[in-house]
This record gives sequence, structure tokens and C-alpha cells, in this order.
Amino acid sequence: MPSRILISACLLGEAVRYDGGARPLRHPALARWHAEGRVVAVCPELMGGFSVPRRPSEIADGCSGEDVLAGRGRIVDISGADVTDGFLAGARAALQIARTHDCSFALLIDGSPSCGSSLIYDGSFGGHKHAAMGVTSALLRANGIEVFADHEIDALAARLGSS
Repeated sequence: MPSRILISACLLGEAVRYDGGARPLRHPALARWHAEGRVVAVCPELMGGFSVPRRPSEIADGCSGEDVLAGRGRIVDISGADVTDGFLAGARAALQIARTHDCSFALLIDGSPSCGSSLIYDGSFGGHKHAAMGVTSALLRANGIEVFADHEIDALAARLGSS
């Protein structure tokens, strides 16, 4: 069987985002992978014990997912509560699922403190993004899984065509 792909559940239309919504991604490649049984849905935040809906959270002080993994950064919700442990638990659960299902690739929603792979919010809760990865993307990449943002689905399809 071709490689399975770990995919953010919100991209598959599941209402798991912090605001109770989804961000369905409509793309022929995604439909094909789903039909082929290659899609493995994850929501690291739900797997980390968070509910739907939940308070918005950001990686504080302009840090990155790598900083959080190294213990140099933290994730806070909009009230200022430190929610780092839940995000770390969700990232570890996502990695375990990727390993269990032999996923070599991941397609994750960008911007999220979990799944962001190119841009995340800067921790000011002012709508400002900076170039960095979320904690799940950072952990997956550190463990050899190729991570693509939702807007990079064509690049992932091309990569899968050559693998």
C-alpha cells in the first residue's frame, strides 16, 4: 500500500477547531487519497485533552514549536493560562498515530500552534503571524515525517507522485 498521510481533521471537514468550526479542503488529490484509504485524520488539540470549542491559544513571545519542545517556549490561551502540557501531549499522540499507521507525510492546517508548518500566530493575540512551526509539526519533522501546509497540497501531491 502507498504511504499513508496524516491530515488535520479540520481539513477533512470535522468541526474540531477552537471555535467549533472546520476548514474543509476541497482538492482532487485529497479526494483520491481518501478513496485509496491513505488518509489518517488527527486533531492534536483534541488528543491533548482540549474540548470544542476552546479558548484560542498561541505560542507565547514569538517563540516556535521547536522552542516549546526544547522547554524554551510555552503555549498560552487568550486568558493567559499556560496550556503547554496539553499541546505537548497532543503532539506526542499525533506522532504515535503517524508511527502506528506508517505515515511518512503530513498535511496540516497552517497558523495553528499545533499544526502550523510555515506560519503561526506570534502570541500577542493581535492576529499577527510569523514564520515558525507549531509544536506538532516540529515534532513530526524532528522524527522524519515530511510536513506540508494546507496551501502546499499540490507540492505534497507532486512529492507523493515521485515517492
